Amino acid sequence: MEPDLRRIWVGSGRIWVGPPGRRTMAGMTLPTSLTLGSLRVETPVVLAPMAGITNAAYRRLCAEQGAGLYVCEMITSRGLVEGDQHTRDMLVFDELETTRSVQLYGTDPVYVGKAAEILCAEYGVAHIDLNFGCPVPKVTRKGGGGALPWKRGLLGRILEHAVAAAAPYDVPVTMKTRKGIDADHLTYLDAGRIAQETGVAAIALHGRTVAQAYSGEADWEAIGELVAAVDIPVLGNGDIWEAADAVRMVEQTGAAGVVVGRGCLGRPWLFRDLAAAFGGEQVATLPRLGEVAAMMRRHAELLCQHMGEERGCKEFRKHVSWYLKGFAAGGQMRRSLGLVDSLAALDALLADLDPDEPFPASELGAPRGRQGSPRSKVVLPEGWLEETDGLGCVAPEDADSATGG
Repeated sequence: MEPDLRRIWVGSGRIWVGPPGRRTMAGMTLPTSLTLGSLRVETPVVLAPMAGITNAAYRRLCAEQGAGLYVCEMITSRGLVEGDQHTRDMLVFDELETTRSVQLYGTDPVYVGKAAEILCAEYGVAHIDLNFGCPVPKVTRKGGGGALPWKRGLLGRILEHAVAAAAPYDVPVTMKTRKGIDADHLTYLDAGRIAQETGVAAIALHGRTVAQAYSGEADWEAIGELVAAVDIPVLGNGDIWEAADAVRMVEQTGAAGVVVGRGCLGRPWLFRDLAAAFGGEQVATLPRLGEVAAMMRRHAELLCQHMGEERGCKEFRKHVSWYLKGFAAGGQMRRSLGLVDSLAALDALLADLDPDEPFPASELGAPRGRQGSPRSKVVLPEGWLEETDGLGCVAPEDADSATGG
């Protein structure tokens, strides 16, 4: 049963209806939907792909809360083309997932093109996103992820192959990137220009450099600069912890929509708030602990349906600390939930939580998930920064690389 989450008004009069979108007090029209080529998304909100998180169960859980586009975990083009079983196993979709969206990683234009065709022809995807934002060293040291846009020629060739492969199926291709490698090697404006020239349907910008990883604050001004520089839709990513943050980002930058990652960890109901916000309401969902427990049970149930009970419960364990963040649940309870191995055991533990404990308001607007520290140096292939074309230096990609951006 879907938890009956309690929504509390946190303000009034800030947003009101005004066609064709929702007008805000900032004097602009708030988008109410997102168009990506032939694909229309009813709410301009995208769930960012996160390795080990955005599997079919979690996407279903978030989709039950509100409309949006929910993207599968990132897969590698080489793994898909060469038939890697782990890669294929990640391409699982829920029976109610009518819009299949996948993020693809690759450094070789031919592999990326072939992988895009496989996704369209064999998996019936409706949207492909290309990852050029991953900051993980094992990816950047091979010239992938957030390092790749430095090679403008290579970036363009990859995008051309992907768009051409998806075009016969009328599947839009988008890309996600970062500001650049570091403050001295910015790439986002060139990336936007190349995306537009190659027929990419939209570009998402995480307002941090690779060197920043997930530390510090996201630069929303850079998102606004990209909006002004291109004609294709720009999606803003970074530091969206509440629905009000999403509205503020769109007001400040003019972005066509938002991409939400860490902000929804342990809080899938955030998508309900986001849908309400882009529909003209200003609310925050503040579930009591009993309602959070019901959401935890639903999450575990969906994981077990897709993976079997033993594996599903193991996968659920990583989410416990996020769901209970700020609540008074003691260390022993958290440890026990972190070892749960069956739904029956989970039910017994959840029954011991205080259902009336209020949501810790101190957690509203607080960062969630990994943050870390900025890196003094980004790991790159030798000589990577010496030229910006890159067509002759395609870096080999691992078949099992998996992360986010």
